[in-house]
Amino acid sequence: MNFNQLLNDDDRAVSPVIGVILMVAITVILAAVIGSFVLGQGNSVQQTTPNANFQFDFNETASGGAYDVTATHTGGSTLNAENTGSLTLNASDGNSTAFGLPVSAGTSANLSDDTDGPVTAGATVRVLWTSPNGDTSQALATEDAPA
Repeated sequence: MNFNQLLNDDDRAVSPVIGVILMVAITVILAAVIGSFVLGQGNSVQQTTPNANFQFDFNETASGGAYDVTATHTGGSTLNAENTGSLTLNASDGNSTAFGLPVSAGTSANLSDDTDGPVTAGATVRVLWTSPNGDTSQALATEDAPA
């Protein structure tokens, strides 16, 4: 019996197999990355909602049961044409008004008898941001009118 044949380790075929597996894996990853940018999915990842703070002030109207609402930008990002398509103050009872861009600290919008009408008691009021391309919208601030 020849013991040298039993103890002889032949590892020559392992290296080419590992090399082929690594090349295939790298090719698949590169194809996925290039494909996502070609199909336009790479650009949508970069679009984020600006961080802005708003304060709501509710003043009861003379007739009672309704409120004039003022939403004031109190800090955070300045909202302009580069990061904002539109910015609106909406109430759940259907009233709505748009902010004029740019919106920075101190800028406000109103829902009142003078604009689109007051907000009914208990209605939800939101500052709604829409992205420049119109694909994304987000409520930046939400509050309920007193009941």
